[in-house]
Amino acid sequence: MKRLSALALGATVALSATFMSAIASAEDKVLAVVNGAPITQSTFEHYKRMRLGQRAGHSLTEDQKRKLLDELINRELIYQDALRTGMDKDPEVQKELEELKHNLYTSMRIRRLLQENPVTEQAMREMYKAQVQEGAGKEYKARHILVESEAEAKDIIKELRKGADFAQLAKKKSIGPSGQQGGDLGWFSGSQMVKPFADAVAEMKPGEYSRVPVKTQFGWHVIKLEDTRDVQPPSFEQVKGQIETIVQDKTIQDYIQSLKSKAQVEIKAQP
Repeated sequence: MKRLSALALGATVALSATFMSAIASAEDKVLAVVNGAPITQSTFEHYKRMRLGQRAGHSLTEDQKRKLLDELINRELIYQDALRTGMDKDPEVQKELEELKHNLYTSMRIRRLLQENPVTEQAMREMYKAQVQEGAGKEYKARHILVESEAEAKDIIKELRKGADFAQLAKKKSIGPSGQQGGDLGWFSGSQMVKPFADAVAEMKPGEYSRVPVKTQFGWHVIKLEDTRDVQPPSFEQVKGQIETIVQDKTIQDYIQSLKSKAQVEIKAQP
């Protein structure tokens, strides 16, 4: 059986809406009755939030309200027909409902967790310092010549010592994709390069080229460092939204870790 469509999924959650309407207070205005089942104002408001998301707070026209009410009526009709045909007893539907319950309880628990542990300005500034300010460093502008053997790389270094032009040598001898651009790699950070290459560049001064070949998994490199610059991190205000998300993610991960530390989890097989 295929997974339920979006419309069918909406029908499966109608039970909760119907239940809510049954226990609603006397002030919960009944907007429509479908074969005896009331659709109340609170059900309408809940459906509006679910259907429109952030736009739910905006004022709706009478036509828009009626359209949403019509959708609720259609949903209730489909739901009642699904019960009439015994869909609530279908094993696949029961499995799908169980999965929906798991997802709903999980998302609601995380929502409550974040409500109980609001992100503070201090926590965001501490995370900003650790993740952004202390992560700032240098960027390098360099060229390289990539060849297959150490002997070839040593011969290139000899030519450079004799005054050969680095870019022209790269065009003639480099097997790397940057060869046709004279080996130009543009600006990059150390983390963007494999470690032996990044370590070699970090030891060089602008204008210098490799005195010994640098070996990586790609082959043998002769590198020329052209320039360096300090990386200026974005301001706190520029990344405040991202930092807030990082702090929330840490709250969630700490919560999950605390659950794991108290639980007995045994993996029986790989999926």
